Amino acid sequence: VNNWLIDNVLKNTKWQISIDESLDLNMQGRYLMTCNHQSWVDTTVNQYFGLTRMPLTRFFTKWELIFIPFVGQAFKILGFPMMKRHSKEQIAKNPSLKYRDMEEARKACEQLVSQPFTLLNYLEGTRFTPEKHEQQKSPYKHLLKPKAGGLALALNILGDKIDALVDMTIVYPDGVPGYGEFWLGEVPRIAVNLRKIDIPDWVLGGNYEDDADYRARFQQWVDQIWTEKDQLIEQMRQNLISASA
Repeated sequence: VNNWLIDNVLKNTKWQISIDESLDLNMQGRYLMTCNHQSWVDTTVNQYFGLTRMPLTRFFTKWELIFIPFVGQAFKILGFPMMKRHSKEQIAKNPSLKYRDMEEARKACEQLVSQPFTLLNYLEGTRFTPEKHEQQKSPYKHLLKPKAGGLALALNILGDKIDALVDMTIVYPDGVPGYGEFWLGEVPRIAVNLRKIDIPDWVLGGNYEDDADYRARFQQWVDQIWTEKDQLIEQMRQNLISASA
């Protein structure tokens, strides 16, 4: 329904889509995907972009969402991995809960491998705003600091079962839109880039939670990915400015 509305109602939105030549997407693939996060519109853009190019995009959802009418049932029917998570305070009181959460994540991921999938991870963990950027003192111009733990866990569980780690970059050159603005047709342009991220052999099989050396190396690897992504966003923005001049 979303895609039909975008194609038939939101005709004023211009899309600029570029895909890395080395990235061979297909509807039977198994993919992990990272993406920058600026607005609720991001997920709609992701679904629109991926519908005819890759399996349905899914992401980790909280188990509690299953009790929301329609939404929770949709997540369950569509096979979104649902997790019960414990707070940092609960884990501090009972450290064994951390491993219970990891086992929940493992079970949720294993449910995906029986079918094609695209598992999305917003590494920033929250939507980008200038205020959050300043508060974090982020070293990136267009991004918040990445949280590597979720990606490390997914790669640990699914690494040898995925066909590619892909990175989606979304740019709104005319300003980050709200969800209502998007559906009112007030977003003139959206640029999307999809690139393949090579996974070094050492990444697979590491213990992010308990191996400090591996964790530091993994975080450096993710920082490098994010540095390249920040440069890509700047380049995309400059290209769009030049094209409209």
